[in-house]
Amino acid sequence: MTSTGSDTVIGNARIVLADRVIERGWIAFTNGRIAEVGEGNAPAGSEDAAGDMIMPGLIELHTDHLEAHYVPRPKVFWDPIAAVVSYDAQLATSGITTVLDSLRVWREDGAEDVDGRAGILAEAISAARDANLLRSDHFLHLRCEIPMPSVVEEAKELIERPDIRLMSLMDHTPGQRQFRDEGKLRDYYRGKGAGMTDAELDTLFERRFAYQKAYAATNMRQIVALAHQYNIPLASHDDTTDENVSDAIKDRVSVAEFPTTMEAARGLHQAGIGILMGAPNVVRGGSHSGNIAAVDRAREGLLDILSSDYIPSSLLMAALQLPQCAPAIDLASAVRTVTKTPAEAVGLTDRGEIAVGKRADLIRVHVARDIPVVRSVWREGHRVA
Repeated sequence: MTSTGSDTVIGNARIVLADRVIERGWIAFTNGRIAEVGEGNAPAGSEDAAGDMIMPGLIELHTDHLEAHYVPRPKVFWDPIAAVVSYDAQLATSGITTVLDSLRVWREDGAEDVDGRAGILAEAISAARDANLLRSDHFLHLRCEIPMPSVVEEAKELIERPDIRLMSLMDHTPGQRQFRDEGKLRDYYRGKGAGMTDAELDTLFERRFAYQKAYAATNMRQIVALAHQYNIPLASHDDTTDENVSDAIKDRVSVAEFPTTMEAARGLHQAGIGILMGAPNVVRGGSHSGNIAAVDRAREGLLDILSSDYIPSSLLMAALQLPQCAPAIDLASAVRTVTKTPAEAVGLTDRGEIAVGKRADLIRVHVARDIPVVRSVWREGHRVA
């Protein structure tokens, strides 16, 4: 998927650095690394960016959008490698050059088609990577549903893979965290695929209550220990209460995904835990689950990382909208939430900012009618889109 891209110079660009914006400048990269950044006129022979922005390639820590390509309709399973390639192309054209593919590490009868297929998708990602079919750089994020009986066993089957960069601790038992309002969870499942009847949901919810009571405490201890044993960063998920925050601190999590209350967000921030919120939440102006809006956290300085979650194109849109939603956040700060900060959260310190010596993972962005369009994408200096 790559073409030679060494000794490239791009001029007449608005360049977004980690701490400021060069309104008119140029950038040179060679051998996959950024070699020089300058202000004003570019050296002769440079590529003209026509005033477009050049920014670091986006870093995505939590997206399950691969599922929509693998199971495009209920009970319809696409070829997993073809699904990965299609999904990867959408990521790249959305400006995402590094992604942590979020895979469900659990099985549950009667729930969703993608449950229990993390191994299949992990192997498909590896096969596509080995065949040089991918534009973006792919790592894995294991989403561990703690109450599920088989979650520890399934995590152990994957844990030695070298591409794992994050594990999240999730509990979607009805009536708590993201779905404190059980009615919202019922609405969610009614809208999934062919939908579920109230009787089917009653059965599903009762089973989940039983699973949590029987397995959650033991599984939590084992998953946390497994992550620490293999030096994999941990993320908490949907923290809501002071008890959730205390557990996140005790488990030494690095990232808190989608805290659902302002109180939880404040406690996590005070503990030095990075707060990740959904980019769709920013673009839509609120949470699809009825929880508090991401922009309200941003205005209080309680938003560190954005994630596209289920819409890849939302990541760039949200970052560019943040300065309008939260005036204390300038463009450079907003772009850090989708580049430098998420990269550092999972130990990818070779990318995420425009600086000499960093990877030349770059995107050229044109904005028209307030919609950002990714015109060019480079990964390690090679043009991939």
